[in-house]
Amino acid sequence: MSIGGAARVGIGGPVGSGKTALLERLVPILLRRGLEVAVITNDLVTQEDAERLRRTGILARERILAVEAGACPHTVIREDPTLNMEAADSLDRAFPGLDLILIESGGDNLASTFSLDLVDYWLFVIDVAGGDDIPRKRGPGVVQSDLLIINKVDLHSYVGVDLPCMIAQASTVRGNRPVLCTNCRTGEGIDAVADAISNAVLSREP
Repeated sequence: MSIGGAARVGIGGPVGSGKTALLERLVPILLRRGLEVAVITNDLVTQEDAERLRRTGILARERILAVEAGACPHTVIREDPTLNMEAADSLDRAFPGLDLILIESGGDNLASTFSLDLVDYWLFVIDVAGGDDIPRKRGPGVVQSDLLIINKVDLHSYVGVDLPCMIAQASTVRGNRPVLCTNCRTGEGIDAVADAISNAVLSREP
């Protein structure tokens, strides 16, 4: 857990992989488990993802903040995460009982990673529609993230992806780091994501 505040978890991945859809499914599960949650979204020059989440009503509007990167999305989660750190600090001040702040990166490429000055744990979302060669490309997001999520598994037969092979290759390039499969449209696999986050950052001794 971040010193003096909520645990901070990063969610990265390419454009369209399902990061915001994951949040829409994940946040209600965490709330049902009795956790106090807030969200920070990152976009290039808009607040599109934050507004999408606010419209769902899954959290009070003031618990969803937006950061406009104004440059490559990875800049504000890796090279200089000051804007996100300030946003997270402001949420800690506004909601002293927060357990968890979820920080969604703007859509980026497979090289996107989070600074450990910003987050305690981070996950990376890819999807089968992007192709089953994604794990073989060994991008830093795929290889280095604490948790890799393969989303849109329901589409694998429609896009010609050998899902078991994709999972096996992802596991190989990641060594012992975990890989989970999800379908954010139906909610399949989201409980396992919530478990992974809880076990990683909410079960630690302060």
